[in-house]
Amino acid sequence: MTETGFPSADAAPAGCPAHPGAVRLGGLEYQQTPSELYRALRREHGAVAPVLLDGDVPAWLVLGYSEVSYVTSHDELFARDSRRWSQWSQIPPDWPLLPFVGYQPSVLFTEGAEHQRRAGVITEALEGIDQFELARQCRQIADGLIASFAGSGRAELMSAYAHALPARAVVQVCGMPQTGEDTQRLVEDLRISLDAAEGDDPVAAYTRVGERIHQLVKEKRERPGADVTSRMLLHPAGLTDEEIVQDLISVIAAAQQPTANWICNTLRLLLTDERFALNVSGGRLSVGEALNEVLWLDTPTQNFIGRWAVRDTQLGGRLIRAGDCLVLGLAAANTDPQIWPESHVGAENSAHLSFSNGEHRCPYPAPLLADVMARTAVETLLERLPDLVLAVEPEELSWRPSIWMRGLDSLPVEFTPVVQ
Repeated sequence: MTETGFPSADAAPAGCPAHPGAVRLGGLEYQQTPSELYRALRREHGAVAPVLLDGDVPAWLVLGYSEVSYVTSHDELFARDSRRWSQWSQIPPDWPLLPFVGYQPSVLFTEGAEHQRRAGVITEALEGIDQFELARQCRQIADGLIASFAGSGRAELMSAYAHALPARAVVQVCGMPQTGEDTQRLVEDLRISLDAAEGDDPVAAYTRVGERIHQLVKEKRERPGADVTSRMLLHPAGLTDEEIVQDLISVIAAAQQPTANWICNTLRLLLTDERFALNVSGGRLSVGEALNEVLWLDTPTQNFIGRWAVRDTQLGGRLIRAGDCLVLGLAAANTDPQIWPESHVGAENSAHLSFSNGEHRCPYPAPLLADVMARTAVETLLERLPDLVLAVEPEELSWRPSIWMRGLDSLPVEFTPVVQ
């Protein structure tokens, strides 16, 4: 065991970056209190720590704000094409992280001019979304979801609201029906791909997601409409259907699950922190501050895999070998004591790394659209149910077992029943 209290590797496979003391990213302690692990890793290893992924696959976890910013700003040293990875010979075909790192002809793995071309198509397709219309649609979705449980005086908001609202909004702007069995299966398979629970098969789920998006692209090729998918198909860059499928999966996955966790984590903060108690009901300033604070302290995407070293280089006092995998520790970087002395995180600014940084950050205007969905979801709920309170003690809330996503298992609440 290391001083962190987490399991360590007794020996590292030949040629890998790990060494005795490398920490396995997992375990109950990590799931509930990852910030403690990050602090311990900083004490023991500094800004760049050797870690072991599923199956004891070695990697580097980049913990420092400056170091994450450096990695994401220097694509010539730390690139996105995962085929560079030196560990592929050790990766089994059913490895749980394959949906994250298995190379796909997606914008996520492109580089240089090709990445600029692909990201440009996404940006222009998203710019075609009217933010006021998106807010109206989200309010309409929110009203419908709230109406389904408002009369009972009780609800579990993670599944009944926070997860459902962005799911319906995202598929709608992409040209799919916001409800229905087909859409629900897609949303569930996306969840499994990004945040698999015990017994889930993320590789099979990702395959099903691809099949459904293939069908969507085929439908929009034949009958285009006023939606993101059609705008990508009609873009003069002339992306192939396969490229559009892969990029749409990236867009939908990035928008749905992280936004759901952003909504739920913000509601948890508003319902448990006395700083927000006096003006939470419909208080736009308070909601905005809570949304931003969550991005600093409980960011929905904790860690992102990753970058691959193009050549031997130095980072945070570590020798990074060509082909090494680097995991971007976004949550750790956001709370780096080098930028927040005395452990005070000032949520009033927006210099967090929750949407990453550099050329591969979330493309504009995706963060603005996510903010529209999250802000509308939170404000509408608090306006409709102003006496909303937790149905359990705050310490009874538990976090999902994921090193990648930061989200609650459930958020049970109570309120005065509302007759519709």
